[in-house]
Formats: sequence, C-alpha cells, structure tokens
Amino acid sequence: MSDMTLDTLNEALTPVLELVTQIDPADPEARARLERELPLDGPTLTRLREVVRTGVRERWLAEREGGGIRYSRVKKATGPSEWSIDCVNMDRPGPGHSHPNGEIDLCFAVSGEPQFDSHPAGWTVYPPGSWHVPSVSGGEMDILYFLPGGAIRFEPKPG
Repeated sequence: MSDMTLDTLNEALTPVLELVTQIDPADPEARARLERELPLDGPTLTRLREVVRTGVRERWLAEREGGGIRYSRVKKATGPSEWSIDCVNMDRPGPGHSHPNGEIDLCFAVSGEPQFDSHPAGWTVYPPGSWHVPSVSGGEMDILYFLPGGAIRFEPKPG
C-alpha cells in the first residue's frame, strides 16, 4: 500500500484545476489549449496519472461499482461557479447523459490501446447541451470528469 491519499490527489489536481476552471467548454479551441498548456506527457499530468492509478488500484478512489464501471466523486461543486470532479475506471460504455454546462475529461490509458469516444488518451471537451454515452474501447482507462457547476443529467438521448 502506498502513502498516497485524497490529500495527495488534491495536491496533484491543484494546477490542473487552475487551468480547467478558466476553460469555456463552448470554445472550439478548448481542447487544443488544454493539450498545449497541460500535455499528457508533461510532469503535471504524469504525476496526476500516477496518483489516480494508485488510488484506483488501492480502492481509495473509484471505490464504488455499477455495471462493471468503478467511480467516485472527488470534489463536489458547492455553487454554480465551482466544478465537480468525478473519477471513473472503465473499459466499456457507461450511462448516457447530457452536459448542461459542458464537460471536460482527462483520460489516462491503463491497459491496451484504449479510446474514449473514439479519442486516444488525453483531453476531451463536450460543449454545453451535448449528450453522449461515454465509451471506452480497446482497453481500460482512468478518467477524470470535470463538470462546471456539477451539472450532469443521466437521461436518454433528447428527442
């Protein structure tokens, strides 16, 4: 067992949140900015990936399970200007949902050559009002979901 904890995770998340909370998910350049300023192979995300993987493996992170998908809430948004953060470990499709305020995802490959919604490991951004069935194929991923205002609706695809 490691000496990593939720405090370690929050420390590793601090520089990521500083950038993510400045991003507008409606901006078509949001993903490119995230990739440029916080590259997947840079020191900040390398450290975050290590902490997330340890937490998932040791089950102090993504400790709940449903339908073969492990998940947990890392941070709850306490107001409309805050962001919630969820951690999910998955290797299959999850439940369909919409993003009233958008969604920013940080995907870490765990095994195989996984893709999240047909994207390789890294950043994905969904604009406000979008809907999807989050799907990992080709392997396993640890994913951090950043939700502005904590807004998410688990629902069928709108008509």
